[in-house]
Amino acid sequence: MGIHPGEVAAQRRAGITKPLGSARARPELPEVAKEFLRRQRMLVVGSGTRIGLLTGEPGFIEPLGATTLAVHAEAPFAIDGEIGTLAIEPWTRRRMRVNGTARHDGGRLVIETDQVISNCPKHIVTRRIDSVAPAGTARRTERHAALTGEHRRWIESADTFFIATRADGQGADVSHRGGPPGFVEVPEPGRLRWDDYRGNFMFLTLGNLELEPAAGLLFVDWEQGHTLRLAGRAHADWNGEQRTVGFEVEEIVETIGDSPLRWVTLP
Repeated sequence: MGIHPGEVAAQRRAGITKPLGSARARPELPEVAKEFLRRQRMLVVGSGTRIGLLTGEPGFIEPLGATTLAVHAEAPFAIDGEIGTLAIEPWTRRRMRVNGTARHDGGRLVIETDQVISNCPKHIVTRRIDSVAPAGTARRTERHAALTGEHRRWIESADTFFIATRADGQGADVSHRGGPPGFVEVPEPGRLRWDDYRGNFMFLTLGNLELEPAAGLLFVDWEQGHTLRLAGRAHADWNGEQRTVGFEVEEIVETIGDSPLRWVTLP
């Protein structure tokens, strides 16, 4: 899938006159990408406002061919069509986007790839897995009508979150956002704001938002395995020296014990 009109518009807003994108993305999985995916323990998946975290033993992401992956894990939401995925390895600060179309096949998720993109290590906080919770550890999902004080503290102390977007017919994407604690603000109830730091200049996220503002955010409690998922609408503000993104919260889902992985932050 080549660069789409939203990405072109976002790049032009950023002052890029020669559109970037197709030269950096490919549908095929090179061998180095397959090896990277085989050793992963987690995968973020999303499409529009839906976003979630999949985990497993190394090998739970299984390349089946040049443009096909099988993910041996239960999907966090119904998936049939365009999907964005992000494999991130915090201990090496490497990440890879694999976007395409997905379908359920028994107990696995099969993805046909359209875009395979290796991203730079910018803004990735170094972490390693410290322990793994035993199988059968209690997991509980709670829906909230509004952000609680604890949610606000969680968000404003975060150094990492993930964002899912989708533009109809143009594809879905999941992206990583990182910065010093406090880079995400909650200026008023039901609204978030963050500085959008310079990345790879492809503007997959902001390009999708140019066409469709629906987005999903995922915050991870790395030490305890809890997750906070927010669905809503995001808008980029291109005025001023620092580009910012505002997010209006429409849905809040907290899952206690969502991930068995327990991480420690490295200096």
